[in-house]
Order: sequence, then C-alpha cells, then structure tokens
Amino acid sequence: MVPQTSLLMRSIVLFISFIALSLFPASEAALKKYQFDVVVKNVSRLCHAKPIVTVNGKFPGPTVYVTEGDNVIINVTNNVQYNMSIHWHGLKQFRNGWADGPAYITQCPIQSGQSYAYNFTVTGQRGTLWWHAHILWLRATVYGAIVIMPKNGIFPFPQPYKEAKLVLGEWWNGDVEEAVKKGNKLGLPPATSDAHTINGKPGPLFPCSKKHTYALEVESGQTYLLRIINAALNDELFFTIAGHNMTVVEIDAVYVKPFTTNTLIITPGQTTNVLVTADRSPGRYFIGARAFMDAPIAVDNKTAMAILQYKGVLNTTIPITPKLPASNDTELVTNYNKKLRSLNTAEFPANVPLTVDRKLFYTIGLGQNACPTCLNRTKLTASLNNISFVMPKIGLLQAHYYNIKGVFTTDFPDRPPKAFNYTGVPLTANLRTNVGTRLSRVAFNSTVELVLQDTNLLSVESHPFHLHGFNFFVVGSGVGNFDKTKDPAKFNLVDPPERNTIAVPTGGWAAIRFRADNPGVWFMHCHLELHTMWGLKMAFVVENGKGLNESVISPPADLPRC
Repeated sequence: MVPQTSLLMRSIVLFISFIALSLFPASEAALKKYQFDVVVKNVSRLCHAKPIVTVNGKFPGPTVYVTEGDNVIINVTNNVQYNMSIHWHGLKQFRNGWADGPAYITQCPIQSGQSYAYNFTVTGQRGTLWWHAHILWLRATVYGAIVIMPKNGIFPFPQPYKEAKLVLGEWWNGDVEEAVKKGNKLGLPPATSDAHTINGKPGPLFPCSKKHTYALEVESGQTYLLRIINAALNDELFFTIAGHNMTVVEIDAVYVKPFTTNTLIITPGQTTNVLVTADRSPGRYFIGARAFMDAPIAVDNKTAMAILQYKGVLNTTIPITPKLPASNDTELVTNYNKKLRSLNTAEFPANVPLTVDRKLFYTIGLGQNACPTCLNRTKLTASLNNISFVMPKIGLLQAHYYNIKGVFTTDFPDRPPKAFNYTGVPLTANLRTNVGTRLSRVAFNSTVELVLQDTNLLSVESHPFHLHGFNFFVVGSGVGNFDKTKDPAKFNLVDPPERNTIAVPTGGWAAIRFRADNPGVWFMHCHLELHTMWGLKMAFVVENGKGLNESVISPPADLPRC
C-alpha cells in the first residue's frame, strides 16, 4: 500500500509540473537537416532514355518534411556540370534572402564541386509548398515538395485518414538545355514538352509508359488529403479525378473557405490541397492533368494520367476515364478562381492592407528586339512596363547589402511609359523593349498595391506571377483594361485569397496588395520559364526598418561566390 505522504508528494510534483508546462510550454521547434546531392541519373520515359539532373538521384526529388517553427538546414552539394541554386518556393525567408535561392538575385550559384547550406526558420506558415532549381531550365527535373505540418498537428478541416503528394511536371525526350540553346539561337521558343507527368510519370496514354504510371491506393469510405503542386515549366494545368469530387481547403500554404469542385486549375508555381473521399464503387479511376490555354499560343496539349485505385481491386480492371474541360475553357477557370476565399478566422486572419502607401501599375508584354544572328534578325522578348530585365553578374542582394555600385539601378517605373488600349487589337509594330537591371525601391513596412495588366503586344496570354519573400492578397481581377476609377470599388478587402503566385487572366488584370515588412531584395517574375528567360521579371529592394529585427541579417560564411 502506498503511504498517503507519497501520494501527496506525487500530487504536488504533478501540479507543479502542470503549472510549469502551462507557463513555459515545451518548444515544438526542432532542427531539421537534409543533404541534397545534385547528381546526374539516367532516366527512361516515352521509350527515350537520357541523363537528367536530379537531387539524390530521385525524380521528382525528395520531400522536405518540417513543422511550423522548425529551423531547417539543407546542404546542397553540386556534382554536375551546371551551376546550381535551389529556391524554396513560397517560404518567406524573413530578413534572410540569403536562403531564398534565385541565382544572381539573392546569391551567386553553387558552382560544380561546391556546396552551400540553406539555413532558414519556417515562421508562421503551414501547408504545402515546394522547392526547385532557380537557374537555367534545370527545374525541368530538379524539384520536389515541402510539407509543413501545423504546430499542433491539427488542421482547420476534418482530419484526413492519410495523405499523398501529386507533383505535376513536364518531360522532354531530348536535352532541355540544348533545346533552349537552339531556340535562343533562332530567337524563337524552344520545342514544347513531349508529355506532362504526375509524380514524374506520364501515364498509360504514352508509349512505353504502362510501368510509368503513378497509382494511389485508397480504402473505401476513407478521406484523403492530396497535396497537389504544379511544377511544370510552361503550362497551366487542369486537374481532375474521374467520378470524384474534391474539396479545396488550401492554396499556396494558406487555408481557404472549403468548397467542392470536380476540376482544379493550377498554374506553374501554385499548390492546392484538397480532400477526396473514396465514396464511389470500388474500382480504378484515372486522375488527369492537361494544359489550359485560351490564347493562340503553342503548348503541350497531351494529357498525363495517374490512377486512383481502391484497395482490393485487380490491376487488370480498366480505369474509368475523367471528363476533362476543353483546353480553352476560360469560364471554368474564372468561376473556379471566384470561389477562392481566405479562411479569415480569429486563428487564421486575413490581414489585408486596407490603406495603400504605394500604387503600382505594371503592364505585361511580349516584344521583339534586334538580333543580327537570329532567324529574321529579331528575337522574342518579354517585359514589364516595357523593360526586359537583364540578369546581373553577381547577386543583387550582395550588391545591395555591401552597397556595390554599378550592379543595378532603383528607377524601375511605377507605371508604363505610355498608356494605350492594352487589350485591344493585337499590336505587331514598334515591339522593341528597353533593357536593364532596374529595381523598385520600397519603404520598409509600407503597403503596396500592384495591378498587373496583360497586353495584346503580339498576343494576350495568361501569366502566373510569383513574388518572392511575401504572400499577397488578390483583391481583384477582371477582363480587359483595368479601370482605376471603377474597379477598386469591387475589390474584396474582407477575405480575398492569399497566395504567392497569381495567374493574371488572358487579356485582363489582377490586383494584389501586400505589406513590405521583409527587408531585402525580392524577385518577382512570370513563372512560365520561357517568359522569365525572355526578361519578364524585376525585383523589389525593400529597405531596412529602424527597429530591432527589421534589417537584413548578415550573410552566411559559405555564401557562394561568382
């Protein structure tokens, strides 16, 4: 029999422990370390074998699993002939642009035989993001998922039975970098991809691809969380599962008001989390992904397929085929995007800037510049406010931090040089663009409203724009020319979607707002790799603040050198 005094002492100890844990809760933050070895691996798809650049020999690359609040160190060792850098897409990297990753923007690339440790803390974010190479077109094969679990492990929606990642991509039978070089010599786009892929596999509609089909096994009656990432280089994609509805619960690692749909639209750079319940007759159901394009632009129009397979069903069962939208179904895309709303609860508020310190208006355009050695003696270009961005020879963040002169200017214009009917008839004359490494300086903690306006210079087209270092709120969008007197009255300032990548509608505009509370140099660019290469990019220099923790931290000792 236990003495009463022992029971009393044990009770006192338990009570004191409870009080201590309440006042000083144990930190759930941890140090997570990963080793990324960039290596070449021979891979076969569509009856074609070729060497590709990979991380750790995997295609797609390894998933980075972390918990909100974790400190993460990912050591990247470059063992291939190309220079390399890795971008952790969607991570805000507060005060720590050194870990952001875009080559010649926040760092010099990691040269062959060298290493660099990306060291960052995941602060105030949870959900699905991704990582990818941010130099040349190497992200064609160098990419993978980032899964950030909430601190308490609880989602603001029904807990799923299990979860899975579906990373959408593109495959070229030939060497992608060689195709790009050939296109640049001609002044034209390189050949489009030969297939879309789901988790690196094109599916059974392609030759030699029966074994290259991703299958997701599910149990009847259970609900699954699917983390879907568009890692394609140049194509916005429809995504659907035959016979099954999806409940959208998150975009770009931000919770949204749940809604049900049978088709997703997801642009390069974006992520979407959905809940799917295995509530159909046990069988095999195709999962389909194919391009959306509502402009006269060439894309890879082939459909990738994976399989949703109920447990116990034979592999010989013929899968049910989904009904995918027409490739130019603008109405579906518009209606889908209208349904996206931030969750906006006390725990997950939508802190939309209600007042604006700085208003920006950027036109998106294609163009043609002189090229004596190219076909037709011209080359295609792309620009913001008629400026095609020229990449520097050293990292812009280093130049800013060390005040190195002559690397960039801070005179990027707040609006285009000339107003015109942006989305009228196609404009095919006077297509020359200005060139330069011109940045826009932004005051610390100021609020910014940016309207991105598509134009009909050569052709209208949807453009997915990604802003590094921040999330932003998509307060409005529309077709045609933005009307500064009428359109702001329609802005959603209550629960607009919050994300890091936004598709500017074909022949239309999108308005975003963000607070510039992250000092450093932050890249903004079209996430169509073709347009980025042609100059459709710029960067913001966000000044340091005056308070504690309002300045760019010191660079790490192993920061790569150019």
